[in-house]
Amino acid sequence: MNLAVQNNALVVPGSEALARVFRIQDEILSHPQIDIPTEHILHGGMYARTIRLKAGVIVTGAHFKVPSILIVKGKCAVSSGESAILLCNYHVLTGEAGRKQVCVTMEDTEITMIFRTDAKTVEEAENEFTDEAESLMSRKQDGNNIMLVTGE
Repeated sequence: MNLAVQNNALVVPGSEALARVFRIQDEILSHPQIDIPTEHILHGGMYARTIRLKAGVIVTGAHFKVPSILIVKGKCAVSSGESAILLCNYHVLTGEAGRKQVCVTMEDTEITMIFRTDAKTVEEAENEFTDEAESLMSRKQDGNNIMLVTGE
């Protein structure tokens, strides 16, 4: 079952909902962290990052400064605006700039985020999409990143 995804968009939470996401993030960070390998592709003016999460994982995403496309395959609940949506199977969603989400997986789930960029390196792309780049798992887990930068 899918709950309604408004216009196939993940929307910006209001100030109270955003504060709730940050409180959830603080709680998650007070526990041991799992490794989340990140696959990066920088090609043709686009940056894509993919993570694969096992069932039963709770993560918070970065606070996004840019609009993006989000592709989700699996079963998870994701916060959007003031509520949460249940995603089953495969979805291609738009993500508004300014959003920050909580994601809870019920099955193994793959998530790919894509946005337009002029970045030439993964580090530049990460700095472009969030002010929280130093907190990204891809920055904290050396050796757990797969990168393809084509130069096109």
